[in-house]
Amino acid sequence: MTITAPSLTDEAAMVLALDEARAAAARGETPVGAVILNPATGEVIAKAGNGPIGAHDPTAHAEIAAMRIAAAKLGNYRLTDLTLVVTLEPCAMCAGAVSHARIGRVVFGAEDPKGGAVVHGPKFFAQPTCHWRPEVVGGVMAQESADLLRGFFRERRKK
Repeated sequence: MTITAPSLTDEAAMVLALDEARAAAARGETPVGAVILNPATGEVIAKAGNGPIGAHDPTAHAEIAAMRIAAAKLGNYRLTDLTLVVTLEPCAMCAGAVSHARIGRVVFGAEDPKGGAVVHGPKFFAQPTCHWRPEVVGGVMAQESADLLRGFFRERRKK
């Protein structure tokens, strides 16, 4: 797997994803946000934040929610050539969904040594059984993403 350098569009989209992460935190969800955009036009197709607690749905991660919105909006479960921008390295479930949706690029902020599956853990896209491998860009606004998560969990431990 090759990790490439971010573009200015990636950073602008990450700002939107961080807004979604903050909104998720305000709802008591882990602050992870995701945006799906069309890199050819710059159009934002979908935005979502984490929602497993409120939705009573273990699959309601920000990435999955954004892919569901994008697929419904486009009328197609294949999201080929689109870019998924997410504040945290995707887990194995989300990486699998990215592969099935045929997302063209994944841009993430903070690495997740415990739960991540792109550069950590199973390294999903590097597995020979992975049938679709997106381009991956890591570390975009990683400090901001990590600080948001750390602050959220610090506050939860105080309660």
